Amino acid sequence: MKNRTWFAFLSSAVLGTAILTIPAGAETLRRGNAGEPQTLDQAHTSIDVEANILKDLYEGLTIYGPDGELVPGTAESWTVSDDGTVYTFKLRADADWSNGDPVTADDFVYSFRRLQNPETAAGYANILYPIKNAEAINTGGMPVDQLGIRAVDAKTLEITLERPTPFFLELLSHQTGLPVHPATVEAEGGNFVRPGTMVSNGAFKLTEQVANDHITVARNDEYWDAGNVALDSVIFYPIEDQAAALRRFQAGELDINKEFPADQLQYLREQLGEAVRVTPYLSTYYYTFDTRTAPFDNVDVRRALSMAVDRDFLSEEIYGGAQLPVYAMVPPGMEHYGEPAEADFAEMSQLDREDEAVRLIDEAGYGPGGKPLAVEIRYNTNANHERVATAIADMWSTVLGANVTLTNLDVSSHYAYLQEGGAFNVARAGWVADYADPENFLALSLSSNKTFNYAHWSNAEFDALMAQSYNERDVEKRSGLMHQAETILMQEQPVVPLMNTASLWLVSDKVSGWEDNAVNVHLSKYLTVER
Repeated sequence: MKNRTWFAFLSSAVLGTAILTIPAGAETLRRGNAGEPQTLDQAHTSIDVEANILKDLYEGLTIYGPDGELVPGTAESWTVSDDGTVYTFKLRADADWSNGDPVTADDFVYSFRRLQNPETAAGYANILYPIKNAEAINTGGMPVDQLGIRAVDAKTLEITLERPTPFFLELLSHQTGLPVHPATVEAEGGNFVRPGTMVSNGAFKLTEQVANDHITVARNDEYWDAGNVALDSVIFYPIEDQAAALRRFQAGELDINKEFPADQLQYLREQLGEAVRVTPYLSTYYYTFDTRTAPFDNVDVRRALSMAVDRDFLSEEIYGGAQLPVYAMVPPGMEHYGEPAEADFAEMSQLDREDEAVRLIDEAGYGPGGKPLAVEIRYNTNANHERVATAIADMWSTVLGANVTLTNLDVSSHYAYLQEGGAFNVARAGWVADYADPENFLALSLSSNKTFNYAHWSNAEFDALMAQSYNERDVEKRSGLMHQAETILMQEQPVVPLMNTASLWLVSDKVSGWEDNAVNVHLSKYLTVER
């Protein structure tokens, strides 16, 4: 072991920070991560600030390479049956857990059953519903041992699907596809996520977690590809304050930071040059209404509020063109889908949209001369989201005479509130593609989606069209069914698409191995940093 001199590093992200000791000469990457994770239990996560950490700690059957292309992970190879419903994976012979145990096919069987077990209450279990019997098990209609997954032998895993699913390999790279160490989960229960207890199979292992301050992961020497992992450790800082994160990046205290104040884009490009990374990717920034309560149960009110939003202003004035105005839930660029189905007012001028909005709100009996229109906008703490909410509040007030208030929570609390069914008026949300298929965006609004249908919207025709699409193997017919479904969604506006999102990162020139990519996945195992 090399002799190392230790020094203290003082984190200044928040008050009451901890002292971190980092070995001099060690390759430690410092990542600003834009928020505090709700948990590091893969069965209970849903947002990217959690995924960024989990995908360093664990490895699924498939992963994304630095260029955003899908590559083998714990599975070194796989075959698919002629009818597209049976996948057989060969696990790497040298794939081990961080405690030295071999990673086996039974570990994945246990992990996938745990995810679908109703007792686990995994909010994102539906992403793996393509697996045979998964939905029936997760909704309590079938025992968990009927899940379509089995260990052929210690290093061979077979997964049977309900129907051919072209994007199934992409699904397996999601955090819900990450395995857990069965013995640790059985022995520790929910405490398996703690530093010193967690056993993981990824490039790193969890060594320290200080709530609202930092999470440290260290290189896992038992990882099958540990010889190609250059970093000794990675420190994730959950800094929601973008201005504070920017200052820390400029001071050299962060090597990478997720997000920055978009209204400073041009200035930052002038000051930081190539450190500023803006990359289009499959993501939609949207608002959602709580359709359970008046007046948001009224389609005319929802359409009026949507029409009154000047998306061009949001794009240009707040995001400096880094995000594009949209009127469809599915982002453009999906293979075999063509142009998304936009709202029928997409081609109108903003002035004409506003006139129609006034007419609709008046006919609904709200606004000046009618019942007061009170709207509370909820958003997760973020300077850009605050500017968007403030601008929309002004638009609704000016155009429709609405009394608008703003409420914000930290990112984990905001999404937890929505996913647990909390009441609201209007809430900010965003969706990044888990896989490059329009179904990933449209399925959010299925009446059966109890976790991500924040609007609690239900439309039988929409549900039926989506059900047909799942059983349609003809690519063009499947696309047509989803277009019809999206048309209904945009007609009723339970969700209000605002912009297609770009990923915003700051990456120091000391960092090597970083590649901008459309899936916005950047595993630390591919990165190096020079001091």
